[in-house]
This record gives sequence, structure tokens and C-alpha cells, in this order.
Amino acid sequence: MIRKHYLTVLASLAIATGGLWMPTLAHATDQADQRQESRDVKQEGREGSREAKEACKEGDEKSRNDCRQDKRDTKQDTRDTARDVKY
Repeated sequence: MIRKHYLTVLASLAIATGGLWMPTLAHATDQADQRQESRDVKQEGREGSREAKEACKEGDEKSRNDCRQDKRDTKQDTRDTARDVKY
């Protein structure tokens, strides 16, 4: 009799605890997806800034300093975009 009652209480606790963990796991999965998307945005931005710098260096209208600054600005804009995606 006591054993039956004990098993019922134990099963009820297991069900209640499992219900509490499910939203936490779903939130963790959403965060992981957001972090991955943020990393993808940053990687695309790196590639874009490299291409912009190469194109700038090929043209003679800007100095190397200006090309470097353009690359920095592009990367910073990408970081801001990734931050918006992540948060």
C-alpha cells in the first residue's frame, strides 16, 4: 500500500519536473539558432569587407588608409547587424 502510494507520488513528481524542463530546452534551442545565424551574418560581412577592400585597392581614387577605414566601417556595420539578429 505504501509502495503504491510512493510510486504514484514519484510518477507525479517526474511528470511535473519534465514539464518544467521543456520550455528551458526550447529556449536553449532558439538561442543556439540565433547565435548560429549571427555567426553566419558576421562571416558574410567579413567576406564582403574583403571584397570591398580589394575593389578599393584596385581603383586609384582612394588611399590605402581610406580603403582600410572602409573595411573597418563595413565590418562594424556587420557586427551591429549580427547583434540585432542575436538579441
